[in-house]
Amino acid sequence: MNARAPLPPLHADALREARQRAAASGQPLLEALAEVLERDAHDTARCVADALHLPYFDSEQLLAGVMDFDTIALSRALARGCVELRRDGAAFVVVGDPYDTALLNWIEARYPQPVRFALAAVSDLRALLGTAESAARALDSGAQGESAGEHDSRGEELSLVSISEDGSPVVRLVNSTLYDALRAGASDIHFECGPAGMEVKYRIDGVLDVATRIAGRNVAEQAISRIKVLAELDIAERRLPQDGRFRVSTGGRTTDLRVSVMPSIHGEDAVLRILDKRQLVPEGSALTLDLLGFEADPLARIRRLAALPYGMLLVTGPTGSGKTTSLYAAISETRTGREKIVTIEDPVEYELPGVLQIPVNEKKGLSFARGLRSILRHDPDTIMVGEIRDAETAEIAVQSALTGHLVLSTVHANSVFDVFSRFAHMGVDPHALVSALNGIWAQRLLRAVCEHCAVDYLPDEAERRAMGFAPDAWRTHRFRRGRGCGDCRGTGYRGRRAIAEILTLTDPLREAILARAPISSVKAAATRGGTRSLRDAALALALSGATTLQEVLRVTLQDEA
Repeated sequence: MNARAPLPPLHADALREARQRAAASGQPLLEALAEVLERDAHDTARCVADALHLPYFDSEQLLAGVMDFDTIALSRALARGCVELRRDGAAFVVVGDPYDTALLNWIEARYPQPVRFALAAVSDLRALLGTAESAARALDSGAQGESAGEHDSRGEELSLVSISEDGSPVVRLVNSTLYDALRAGASDIHFECGPAGMEVKYRIDGVLDVATRIAGRNVAEQAISRIKVLAELDIAERRLPQDGRFRVSTGGRTTDLRVSVMPSIHGEDAVLRILDKRQLVPEGSALTLDLLGFEADPLARIRRLAALPYGMLLVTGPTGSGKTTSLYAAISETRTGREKIVTIEDPVEYELPGVLQIPVNEKKGLSFARGLRSILRHDPDTIMVGEIRDAETAEIAVQSALTGHLVLSTVHANSVFDVFSRFAHMGVDPHALVSALNGIWAQRLLRAVCEHCAVDYLPDEAERRAMGFAPDAWRTHRFRRGRGCGDCRGTGYRGRRAIAEILTLTDPLREAILARAPISSVKAAATRGGTRSLRDAALALALSGATTLQEVLRVTLQDEA
């Protein structure tokens, strides 16, 4: 908590005005009190707790406790905004409004012994109870069912009404999980089977977290079978991996999901990739590089490389770093309608208007290499290759760039400099590669600090040492982190920002690479050409307060600096 004057224990005038505001607007009393006092809602709750001599639990302390719904059932806890929480062997009833005497009397009437109350910010309490509601809904659905049911797998309609009215418990389990994941903005849903049941995890802002646990091997198997039915996979095949797709509709919006089912020692696991362009693009807007959150300088460099008439531009980064989305954005920005743009992808993730998009189909013999050869006979101006993963595709892509086409592609490598060894490993002639290459662009995504619960903080000694700060140099910057609230599901992060390390192939750099100069010399030549490392780009975001030092250390390597 920031150093501020303590809240007077009574503060009758402010409390009276807050009651009037709360009665008129329907908002919680402490939130109205925070507005009256012009203070942060968490600060106000903490100060009120101090004034009333109550324990105060922040979001981390709430999540570290164990909820107990034996005395106050979940439905009543949700309705009244309270929960029994056990921490360090002690039981507390956590409330969001300590002045609600009717609520306090209602709680005390249900306990034979004196109640120990605690206080939490309303947003934190809502987030905790929302997590419990999602878990209970999935557990209840799974515990009741024995069959997966028969439903149409195309355009599955998801809503709270349709989920509650569905007669099959396993269908309700899967649909409620999909609905909750879409509302949370997850990019992936993991159904992981174990010896005692199944864990459901969401990947939100690039980080995997447990959403719920479901007991019972039988229920887990039925849930995986339901997912197979939706994706039109063979439910009898449990020994081989299977891939498929399906789509769901919620609130008038249709979302595609890509399914991967994998056998394991405890049955099968399923991972669902949510392909929802609206997570990046506001309704009615076009996909552009501006929406990805790049800073001005790398954004201008990327646009210059993407606008060149021929040559090769490569994007590298780990899975889930937004490489394909960035290429889509570059194509969308440079498309004028007067050029032929063809893509070959595995799979086609989003539809781009005015672009010929070809899905790879290995079963039918359509590989990246074969498709790329056919594309060259289709009179293209710009070619996007989803991924260069083998020698044949790499060779054809390089030759295409040398013969007057603009080739955009992704390649898996740890940094822009590792791309050259990757192509060398695939047997591509280095002279042809450096002649064809316009530039390489490495990309990462960092979680952004939640603006609803952001607070200033000072980095500790371990963080300063890990970042290599000079003594006292860090004091001139403002560092922020999220405290955790309902808007960010208690994580302190909401959304992500893209950073890029861009290597533009200049003549001195080409000469250094072909001369097999030491990597330090190549990096020095790149730096003189304007290349900034991923670590420096990430640190700049942290120094501006957009992300945290912990996120910089999680995403980037020390030797990138």
